[in-house]
Amino acid sequence: MNLKKLRDAEALFFQMYPQGFADEGLAHIGKRHNVGKLSEFAKTALAKKQFAKPATLLDDVSRIVTRSSMLSLFEKPKFRDYVAGLSRSDREVLIGGYKSMLHGSQRRGFEQVLDVLAEGKLAKWSLISIVPHHYRPQRDVFVKPTTTKNVIRHFEIEDLEYKPKPSWAFYEGYRDVIDLMKSKVHPSLSPNNAAFTGFLMMTTGSGPKP
Repeated sequence: MNLKKLRDAEALFFQMYPQGFADEGLAHIGKRHNVGKLSEFAKTALAKKQFAKPATLLDDVSRIVTRSSMLSLFEKPKFRDYVAGLSRSDREVLIGGYKSMLHGSQRRGFEQVLDVLAEGKLAKWSLISIVPHHYRPQRDVFVKPTTTKNVIRHFEIEDLEYKPKPSWAFYEGYRDVIDLMKSKVHPSLSPNNAAFTGFLMMTTGSGPKP
């Protein structure tokens, strides 16, 4: 990782927004992106005890997906309709995958959910990473392809190659990189991982300024 580029990005961001994400100039970002409110819902709806009564659990997963401001309008109905049309056995597999992803072996759960989504041609980084991110916004990461590729390139991240097909190895590696980068800058830049990657996006030209 090129630490100088990260420190330069930090300095640029604080020049524009002295209070980090608490700055008034970014107030509209918080209003547009409902990470906090949706994460509160996810922690309640997908708590471990909820998996003991799974009848409505996938409905709540679909609510998280469809309410998230981080997903495109095209992805949301495809996910919702696909999950609603799953057979009973596939629903059980998907529920088991989310249970493992959030409360057990995260790798096993990640791969199990991915397998079910792949059957519906929905094995996308955005859809596989959105639920764990909202459940653990300070720990798990939302993988947005354009931003992720730019972060790897701009900050010269070695031994981490982005590929369109989701994999646990890349997810874990990227999450570790984000954790390392967060530890090198001021805490106000990372109220959650979506905000932190937003900071990276805004300071490296991979997306629109707020």
